[in-house]
Amino acid sequence: MNDKVVIVTAASRGIGAGCAKELAARGYKVSLLARSASVSDLAQSLQGIALQGSLASATDLATLVTNTLDKWGRIDGVVMSFGDPPRPDLLDISDQMWLDNFEMLFLSVVRLVRLVTKPMQQQGGGAMVMISASDSQEPSLSTPFSGTLRAAMAGFVKLYAKRYRCDLIRINAIAPYFVADDITELEGWTVPDDLMWGRPATYQELAKAVTFLLSDDAKFISGTTLKVDEAYSGAI
Repeated sequence: MNDKVVIVTAASRGIGAGCAKELAARGYKVSLLARSASVSDLAQSLQGIALQGSLASATDLATLVTNTLDKWGRIDGVVMSFGDPPRPDLLDISDQMWLDNFEMLFLSVVRLVRLVTKPMQQQGGGAMVMISASDSQEPSLSTPFSGTLRAAMAGFVKLYAKRYRCDLIRINAIAPYFVADDITELEGWTVPDDLMWGRPATYQELAKAVTFLLSDDAKFISGTTLKVDEAYSGAI
């Protein structure tokens, strides 16, 4: 019986919800965060708890961690998923847009990791997975925030892994290509017609890779970005 506790963000739909469902099915107790009120319904269906809030709010992240510890007394895992950032033309991005997305895609990672580190140290370890994207490895002009800020996230993941490896706290990122349960969810994206299996990865399929990174089967993997991208990225 798995009695581990995991936090999942952006968990009302998409990748976050897929990870929450897969982890709950494997026995994890789930603590969910999302801006949508529907996150409470999902948490209830998974016998977990939820907070309606924003990744960009330091207060909401602190409340998320406090609620989780108050409920179960420990945090074994974190899965940080994010909503899709906007996709403006590179030099049309204002200073404020850069700052807003920096807070959402990078500073939120630093804040949540900071909050869970002490509890994980006290209990003897933990594991975290940051949901990145394939363009963090090979920047695309069509997704400027992802190609810059998620690349910064990868640097932070490497540094944190080095710093806290002796506390048995692992952290990794995972970089998928297209993920959707139905191709209609990708309206507005330029989806190639040569996807490896003729379709995007499903949320459950990606969630299985995330679950692996959280598990003891991956206990020697830390500080890396696992590319789940059909060899889309040319980066080594």
